[in-house]
Amino acid sequence: MKGLKYTAFLAFIFALAGKALGEDMLQLANQKGCLACHQIDKKVVGPAWLDVSKKYTEKDIPQLVNSVLNGSMGKWGQVPMPANKGIVTEEEAKKLVTWIISLKNQQTKQQKK
Repeated sequence: MKGLKYTAFLAFIFALAGKALGEDMLQLANQKGCLACHQIDKKVVGPAWLDVSKKYTEKDIPQLVNSVLNGSMGKWGQVPMPANKGIVTEEEAKKLVTWIISLKNQQTKQQKK
C-alpha cells in the first residue's frame, strides 16, 4: 500500500511539472509571436502543433529548430514559415520544438484516462 501511495504521489508531481512546463512554453510562444500563426490543436496560418508532433520525432528536432530560425516552405503547403532569427534564440527554439514534439505523448496520456 505504501508503494502505491508513493507511485500516485510521483504521478501527481510529474503531472504538475508537465502542466507547468506547458504553461511556460505557451507563455514563451506567445512572447515570441508563435501564436499568431500556430495553435496547439487547430491550424491557423501554420499547422497545429499536435499535427507537427505527430509528423516528427525527437531526431527531427535539429531540422525543426532550423526551420524556426531560418524559415521553411513546402512542409505544410505553400504558406512559408518566416525566419525568426533575431526574435527567437537557438536555445528558445530548441525548448519550444522539444515541447511541441512532446505534445503527442501528452495527448496519448489524455486519451488513456
